[in-house]
Amino acid sequence: MQNNIQLGIVMDPIESINIKKDSTFAMMLEAQRRGWQLFYMQQQDLFVENGIVSAQMKQIKVIENPMHWFDIIDEITQPLHQLDCTLMRKDPPFDMEYIYSTYLLELAEKLGSLIVNRPESIRSANEKLFTALFPQCSPETLVSRDMQRIKDFHDKYQHIVVKPLDGMGGAMIFQIRQGDTNRNVILEAITDNGQRTIMAQRFLPEYIEGDKRILLIDGEPFPYALARLPAAGEGRANLAAGASYKGVELTSRDKEICQQVAPTLKEMGLMFVGLDVIGDYLTEINVTSPTCIRELDTIYSANIAGLLMDAIEKKLALSPLV
Repeated sequence: MQNNIQLGIVMDPIESINIKKDSTFAMMLEAQRRGWQLFYMQQQDLFVENGIVSAQMKQIKVIENPMHWFDIIDEITQPLHQLDCTLMRKDPPFDMEYIYSTYLLELAEKLGSLIVNRPESIRSANEKLFTALFPQCSPETLVSRDMQRIKDFHDKYQHIVVKPLDGMGGAMIFQIRQGDTNRNVILEAITDNGQRTIMAQRFLPEYIEGDKRILLIDGEPFPYALARLPAAGEGRANLAAGASYKGVELTSRDKEICQQVAPTLKEMGLMFVGLDVIGDYLTEINVTSPTCIRELDTIYSANIAGLLMDAIEKKLALSPLV
């Protein structure tokens, strides 16, 4: 185990997180347990001068205390590539500022720093549209902004789900049932009258049994998933929409989906990924800041962040620049 690693973390304001649920906090706790130094940044702390990306960063100590969970040890400004590894853990929305941040992180990567997940791949892998690479794993899906085409898709499958390509936490997800008199209104709103591309999928009634989050670490799935169960009367199985959850063992189909997806994830440098699976179907591939570490750790007395840090250590050990 390497104990002299300097780890950067780009994330949302640390003072605002809920440490009982925050996967990034679990990662920081595990890195600190290994003796690594932690350097916390927000997007606005990154800058490029004369081709070198630097950041105003705070060296911190994290504490498993819901009343006081971090201390600032020092504040420095230095080139980002002087850190061994940086975790990109900023939550969506995936807007232009997010994209600009990936460009800056890519500059540090080119100078030898490991960035998790790889910035270029975060840009390339839209979390919903990325599933189109794996049609054998996914439900019947249409991506379009043509309202008539979406209506034809609805007529064919009768009960569909429509969602924006840049949403999170269940926001702006609609079910359209057979004969729904609100169909036109929903499609006008979600496509901005045909100006915004959206995803439509055949409705999966299995969602009532849980929308499973499967975590993959460098292509290897954690053997249990977090099944998110929709609240009574709720059409979405998102924790942010009030869902409850339980742990479930991966099924043979879950493992098959992971095997189909893993080689592409590894090739793209997507080291920490959350697959969303309903029934036998892959619905999303989360690459920005996947969550559910804390819940799964609690249920199974696990240390998923430890698996990620092991993978990071292996990557760093193979790098000639470390």
